[in-house]
Amino acid sequence: MKNTRVSQLSDPRAAATTDREKAWLKILSAYRQPHPGRSTFELAVTIVPFVLLWAAAWASLHFGYWLGMVLVVPAAGFLLRLFMLQHDCGHGSFFGRRRLDDWTGRVIGVLTLTPYDYWRRAHAEHHASAGNLDERGVGDIRTLTVAEYEALTRRGRLVYRLYRHPLVMFGIGPAWLFLFKQRLPFGMMRSGALPWISTMATNAAIAALAGLLVWAVGAGPFLLIHLPIVLLAGAAGVWLFYVQHQFEDTHWSRPPEWTFQYAALHGASHYDLPRPLRWITGNIGMHHVHHLSSRVPFYRLPEVLRDYPELGDLGRITIRQSLGLVKLVLWDEGSHRLLSFREADARQTAARLALPVPA
Repeated sequence: MKNTRVSQLSDPRAAATTDREKAWLKILSAYRQPHPGRSTFELAVTIVPFVLLWAAAWASLHFGYWLGMVLVVPAAGFLLRLFMLQHDCGHGSFFGRRRLDDWTGRVIGVLTLTPYDYWRRAHAEHHASAGNLDERGVGDIRTLTVAEYEALTRRGRLVYRLYRHPLVMFGIGPAWLFLFKQRLPFGMMRSGALPWISTMATNAAIAALAGLLVWAVGAGPFLLIHLPIVLLAGAAGVWLFYVQHQFEDTHWSRPPEWTFQYAALHGASHYDLPRPLRWITGNIGMHHVHHLSSRVPFYRLPEVLRDYPELGDLGRITIRQSLGLVKLVLWDEGSHRLLSFREADARQTAARLALPVPA
């Protein structure tokens, strides 16, 4: 989404801290070296349990559908973790060797239904432009400013409200993304042949693997097991991505005010999860550190917060706090924070009636 209108008000937080963020970049460079043995171990303790849980869920169908569904939940957790490993491969931070990372990511992409090269390019654009109001629309969740929303037609507002509804965002959306949208990389038509080759090759591999499993266990059991796993993992993945950038004190701005360093550290949250959830999500909740230095392997992110605990307080969100974030849907360029539809409507009504704007 392109919008060249320059904001009337700049965020007073941003200009004063550029040097500090540059210093953090230098500090984090000491954590960028992956450990190949550790990376291999993390891959093994993720993919082996996933395969075993999938097989156990299938076997349990002989004793009752709901027993199999119980095992689907942890299987979805390990599929989510596989995506996080693929994510590190995309940043070249898993093994630290580009060719090995790329092929590991491509193989994992068959299991996560995510064409690796297509996704990697879109995700790189997200990292390069996160928090930039003039560079929205690739690899992120569509977020309008209050002014953009107010300029929409009634139909346009309804479409945006439906898009941001939790049932669509975390239910229909993930199903559409992982089952259908990622099968054809239409958004990358101008980016060369690689995204298309990657997508078609991934689709072929997915079809082959699915065909093999259908032959081995039957079409019904395959769909009863794998479809819920994909949908649960997809919903969890979209939720994590959502809370990492859609929180009240996040940062959005326009150049020249926008800088990569400040937007990375202050535009991404620290989703402070319990230790088991941190492990299954590959520490992705430490998203502000990841955005500032994406080459830090996921298993080294806790080292950063251990050595520099002051980073743990930046953008910190608990699970309880995160549940209220779904109502924040519009960026207000005046107050520099996300608002709910209700808040935005109240401000518009107050402005129309020349009443004091609610704090």
